Amino acid sequence: MTGWLLIIFLLILGGVLSTLGDFLGTRIGKARLSIFKLRPRRTAVLITILTGSFISSISLLLMLLVDSQLRDGLFRLNDIQAELKQSRLSLLPLKKQSEVLELRIKKREEDLMQLEKDLFALRKGEVVITSGQSLGTFTLQLEDNSNVKEEIERIFSIANLNAFLRVKPGEAPNRKILLVRKDHVEQMQSIISDRRKWVINMRSAGNVLLGENYVYAFPEVLLNKNIVAKNEVIASNSFKNFESKPEYLNNQIKLLLASTLAEVKRRGSLVSEIQVDTKSINSLPLKLRKINSKNINLQAVSINKSDTAEKILVALEIAKNVFQSDPT
Repeated sequence: MTGWLLIIFLLILGGVLSTLGDFLGTRIGKARLSIFKLRPRRTAVLITILTGSFISSISLLLMLLVDSQLRDGLFRLNDIQAELKQSRLSLLPLKKQSEVLELRIKKREEDLMQLEKDLFALRKGEVVITSGQSLGTFTLQLEDNSNVKEEIERIFSIANLNAFLRVKPGEAPNRKILLVRKDHVEQMQSIISDRRKWVINMRSAGNVLLGENYVYAFPEVLLNKNIVAKNEVIASNSFKNFESKPEYLNNQIKLLLASTLAEVKRRGSLVSEIQVDTKSINSLPLKLRKINSKNINLQAVSINKSDTAEKILVALEIAKNVFQSDPT
């Protein structure tokens, strides 16, 4: 509304001043006045010019007084341009950060879409190989670097056979379905060439449905090491001796085996289950009936020495100190 009032006021002021200038010019012309020794006609023209300049000055002054943006545009244009340039330079890092965030968001969206596809596949088909599942574990120690590629081909061939039998049961395993990235193969070849004893665990890179044509995998390369020694107590579990509740004993045995598996995995073992000597389990009830103590300490004792990729075989034994009667 201020802009319209300003325009109307300028139009009125211009009309008034121009009328006044014309009136002065006419009166001066008739009076034949002379300024600065000019002829009367020249004097009238000068008065008209001065009146026009006065109108323009008054108009500009009025606009500057009313409109602050116009004042800034006339007197601070260079400063405003410099501030704008500085602001643009300051926005560059923020723009880069915004681009990085957009890339991360896009990556998360792609991961989410892949997850949705996997969930849809899980609902639609039968999963025969889960993500991270082992397709074969191999222990090797090279004496000569010349046969590295042969050993790698042998490992991939066995893993391919294991994957084929799971994905396409009933079909002849006459083609390659196992795919491994080239850089993973080169990295594995570089690691196992140092003549130390290594364990290669071929793992599936994703869920695989029954009947799929390809299985993507990656090699997990671990330095072979001793996990348990022969006759070593790996884990133990203390509980009360309740002869009338065999299910209680079964629960304690399961708890002990779970602790044993967790312990060997913590040490670096690749086993997925603990194998137990059946004789040691069958003899437990009889041994417990012969014990006077109410407190039982059941132990999982390794039968053999086992390394990273070797199975863990244990026997369940009762700690010897419980065979003594309680002091009470």
